[in-house]
Amino acid sequence: MRLAGINLRFLKDCWELARGYWLSEEKWRAWGLTAVIVTLNLAYVYILVLINKWNNRFYNALQNYDKEEFFSALLEFSVLAGIFIIVAVYQLYLQQMLEIKWRRWMTQKYLDSWLAKRTYYRLQLIDNNTDNPDQRISEDLRLFTNYTLRLSLGLLKALVTLVSFIAILWQLSGVITIPVGGTEVTISGYMVWVAIVYAVVGTWLTHKIGKPLTKLNFDQQRYEADFRFSLVRLRENSESIAFYGGEARERQLFMGRFSSVLDNFWQIMKRQKQLTWFTSGYGQIAIIFPILVAAPRYFAKEIQLGGLLQTSSAFGKVQDALSFFVESYPLLAEWKSVVDRLNGFVGNIEKVKALADTGAAIQHMPAPALTVSGLTIQLPDGRQLLSDLNLSVPTGDSLLVVGPSGCGKSTLLRTLAGLWPYAEGHVIVPENQISLFLPQKAYLPLGTLREVLLYPGPRQSVSDEELYSAMSLCRLDGLKGQLDRVEEWSHMLSLGEQQRIAFVRALIHKPEWLFMDEATSALDEPTERVLYKLLQEHLQSTAMISVGHRGTLNSYHKKKLTLDGTGNWSMLTL
Repeated sequence: MRLAGINLRFLKDCWELARGYWLSEEKWRAWGLTAVIVTLNLAYVYILVLINKWNNRFYNALQNYDKEEFFSALLEFSVLAGIFIIVAVYQLYLQQMLEIKWRRWMTQKYLDSWLAKRTYYRLQLIDNNTDNPDQRISEDLRLFTNYTLRLSLGLLKALVTLVSFIAILWQLSGVITIPVGGTEVTISGYMVWVAIVYAVVGTWLTHKIGKPLTKLNFDQQRYEADFRFSLVRLRENSESIAFYGGEARERQLFMGRFSSVLDNFWQIMKRQKQLTWFTSGYGQIAIIFPILVAAPRYFAKEIQLGGLLQTSSAFGKVQDALSFFVESYPLLAEWKSVVDRLNGFVGNIEKVKALADTGAAIQHMPAPALTVSGLTIQLPDGRQLLSDLNLSVPTGDSLLVVGPSGCGKSTLLRTLAGLWPYAEGHVIVPENQISLFLPQKAYLPLGTLREVLLYPGPRQSVSDEELYSAMSLCRLDGLKGQLDRVEEWSHMLSLGEQQRIAFVRALIHKPEWLFMDEATSALDEPTERVLYKLLQEHLQSTAMISVGHRGTLNSYHKKKLTLDGTGNWSMLTL
């Protein structure tokens, strides 16, 4: 029987996810903290053992009307309770400390993997099941560290409790004789056997009832993430949607995705209801069941009231320990779905990293020009966009790439940037030189206007005067005085203003290689002319490779590469 789908393969996958932290540079701190937590768990169980023994003393004092023994027992309980509280508080506090340290380490690791070799971009190029990688990093890592610690430490506590109390229960159970037919069967430690049977039956029934929860929880996380993602997209594209008047269509999309959330949650509710019916009844019966089983020895005056209640308490602890999987089943089901999602995410990242090593061979070496030889570019479905391209763009040169829409102009830039894996050939890029790409829609990060203008980061310190000068040259005088203002600039600025911000970046960064993909498509021709002249005057040693449709761009470039989208190309000197 595999509880919640958990087997040896799953535990191995879980260890593969977890092992990095426990073998990392923080391993001694992690293991040390774990040792303290385990010690506190052992102390916690030991105090429970002492309290169990205290039950016998206290209730016997009540039964015997022994006032002195009664108050002595109360004093003992006060000490035990005080120690118990201290242990419980620091056990939880240190467990949460370990959890947040573990989560921080895993978050840094996964962010590095997601960002390395532009994996975040290439994940979109392959057919995979990685839905909402942002949720994998933010939500699933939180759940993984929390559930793994709770379940592993809970299992440890259950095992220690079982070992500690099963000996006590065996001793308290004594011997019971049961008539079977014409003979009598004597059972030693019969309460132990009753607890084992009770827990095994309960665990089996819980598994049968709760098994579907694993898949339901997995699907619920995906549906919730899809719904949340669609809401974020509305916010990011609010202006376009408003111009289209697409509110009804968006609402239909939202409610369609939300209906998946609701339908699946109803299924979880129904299954949880069935499981709760059983586990609640199972727990309530467990309160009175040991007293009923031990009652014959009490009424036979073989044990006193204290012994009866001590036996009941010990039975409860053994039954709780054996019923760990019963009580933890919903958590186990969620843990299983979290681990499965993270494993899928990790697997796809590994596929993408392998994909990153394919494509055109890009070499960074001392060279006076960017050189392309034998470059062939394809789409993921195998359709050829460009065949056997050869070209050279020296420092200070300029190349315009033109052709019909969908012919591969932007894909050529992606290939030169090392982003496109479906390519063959060789590209030599001059080393130790800065490249800057200006896409059609400039990325404006969250933060101040200064951070937006300097993105992705300045090569050296940039004064306000330099920024103001570049803004004036790019006709952004209206934004002066707002350098330290924090806004969602991508929503506040028009597409034309965003493209002019990209040119400010070019003037500030002064790259040796400037790649522009429809970088002036939202600008009028006079502004376009001003900006290209700025590049020619201020970045004379910069090589420019531009993608565009406008005929006006011819006058700003020395060469023109024409693509037809079927693999053919031609080069013209302007």
